[in-house]
Amino acid sequence: MASSSLSVLLLVLCLAASASGQRLSPTFYSRSCPRALATIKAAVTAAVAQEPRMGASLLRLHFHDCFVQGCDASVLLNDTATFTGEQTAAPNAGSIRGFAVVDNIKAQVEAICKQTVSCADILAVAARDSVVALGGPSWRVLLGRRDSTTASLSQANSDLPAPSLDLANLTAAFANKGLSRTDLVALSGAHTIGLSQCKNFRAHIYNDTNVNAALATLRKASCPAAAGSGDGNLAPLDTTTATAFDNAYYTNLLAQSGLLHSDQQLFNGGATDGLVRTYASAPTRFNRDFAAAMIRMGNISPLTGSQGQIRLACSRVN
Repeated sequence: MASSSLSVLLLVLCLAASASGQRLSPTFYSRSCPRALATIKAAVTAAVAQEPRMGASLLRLHFHDCFVQGCDASVLLNDTATFTGEQTAAPNAGSIRGFAVVDNIKAQVEAICKQTVSCADILAVAARDSVVALGGPSWRVLLGRRDSTTASLSQANSDLPAPSLDLANLTAAFANKGLSRTDLVALSGAHTIGLSQCKNFRAHIYNDTNVNAALATLRKASCPAAAGSGDGNLAPLDTTTATAFDNAYYTNLLAQSGLLHSDQQLFNGGATDGLVRTYASAPTRFNRDFAAAMIRMGNISPLTGSQGQIRLACSRVN
């Protein structure tokens, strides 16, 4: 199994690097900044040890980055008087977090390798290291992305999948980024960690019929029915092991205990039911597919070569 999994990941690495002519490589910084990966890992491990939720936050940053303009660190750009970034988009406003950790990592990396390691690559590596810190699988992160000088508020609003989407629209949203239905189900497993706001799951627990009654009752206690009341109240996406990266997300779906409407859509009599059952019973398969899907997601439209820039600070263009 280990040999098979390695072969699959190596094949994905090759396909990801060649699919659009990119030259991303897991050894990109081996000469220009050999201590970069160890520096990022140490900072992420410390941040997650201090606050386990930060692992999910850093993983989400990478996802929200890649789905808007590609994996170019555009999500990290702050608004200014003359620049509008993505952080005030509906899927990000009041919920996206982890910027201080990324800034700390960037400062540490800049101290050892001036203007060498991109913020986009820091996000990709930090996502992997966050998963590992919470007990999940590891993978070789392709590197060599460069940072954007632009951001897209409109694309953040349109392209980031909403928690209200049904399976067809979720599948389409991922297909638009070159990701398969298997990628959709595997990457959704990231919801084995992290928290969600009441406003994102209110409609599911009050209006949907494919929700576990005990879960609905539990969550209603801190998520009032009235819109605007308790909108920011938090609940774990995984009801059983909220700070461990495992396959419990899928066993929850089998029991109709997905917190979001979009979660439970993956197991609701549709085309993804079989894969959910597989991941629920085979954690090794889930880990393998999740790692491969993260590599594919990390290769969405990267800037390379002379494109973009290497930012000195992740929150602003040079």
